[in-house]
Amino acid sequence: MKNMTFRFAVLALIAPGLAAAQSDRRPVNTYSIVARDAETGQLGVAVQSHWFSVGPLVPFAEAGVGAVATQSFIEVSYGPLGLELMAMGRTAPEALRALVSTDADEAVRQVAMVDVNGNVAAHTGSKAIYAAGHRTGEAYSVQANLMENPTVWDAMAVAYENADGDLAERMLRALEAAEAEGGDIRGRQSAAILIVRAESTGKPWEDRIFDLRVEDHPDPVGELRRLVQLQRAYLKLNEGDGWVVENDIEKAISAYREAMDLVPDEATNGEAPFWVGITLADAGREGDSIPYLRRAYVQNTRWAELVGRLPASGLLPDDEALVDRLVSAMKGSGR
Repeated sequence: MKNMTFRFAVLALIAPGLAAAQSDRRPVNTYSIVARDAETGQLGVAVQSHWFSVGPLVPFAEAGVGAVATQSFIEVSYGPLGLELMAMGRTAPEALRALVSTDADEAVRQVAMVDVNGNVAAHTGSKAIYAAGHRTGEAYSVQANLMENPTVWDAMAVAYENADGDLAERMLRALEAAEAEGGDIRGRQSAAILIVRAESTGKPWEDRIFDLRVEDHPDPVGELRRLVQLQRAYLKLNEGDGWVVENDIEKAISAYREAMDLVPDEATNGEAPFWVGITLADAGREGDSIPYLRRAYVQNTRWAELVGRLPASGLLPDDEALVDRLVSAMKGSGR
């Protein structure tokens, strides 16, 4: 009850300012998607813009609550305020309606929301720059402004609905479809993706499954796809570490191998295979560790120097002979 009272107090203080806010006269966004995955319950936002560092401005999401994309002549507070309202039990349509109704500049806004139950709502103001519009579907909304063609949001919807894979993959397909349809009339510059868990763990940093930003790039959506794949690999590495903690080394090795198959070793400069090898060696699986350590050494020979520093930090047994064997094997002179 105290937490609910606090949320109402916050809204009472902040919401009136929305109506008086001065619009930025330059439109921040081009196109985005908000969605809830029916299978996992994950909530997410993906966006591309001809604007430097769009990530801190457009996408907002909170595990167990919802997701918001706020764009066009942007009013950033739609993000946190929309999440506050949904956290208090408002549906996405109710939350969006409440905010738009207090915004004197609603005609230049473009906002979309999805809540934890998959309810969606979108608003494209009458003065959003042509071509501008949105389309909502089952637990998702796509929206765009300043497009080359007025067919972009429909193309995004079709791509999302017909894509396979996880939520990140399907949202990337929607962004790629927008580009293929002509994209932003100004070009492209930055992109971001934010996906959170279905339920909060109480630790926001653990709730964010994907929180990736491309600040300035000639192909921001392509670069975002590369980062998403890299994140998938690290998620698998983390899964492997979890199995090590549970003393299930076979499952750990399986997860590690999956991670290694997702990205080439050079994508992490040897970081991923090195720590996989060290984790296995520390677990008493020296033989299994060697192939990974060799792969790391190929990427950067300085990994061999690091091995000898790890026993003092408890990351390897305090065994000089073991360290020597591992370093020799990395260099190709040992078993």
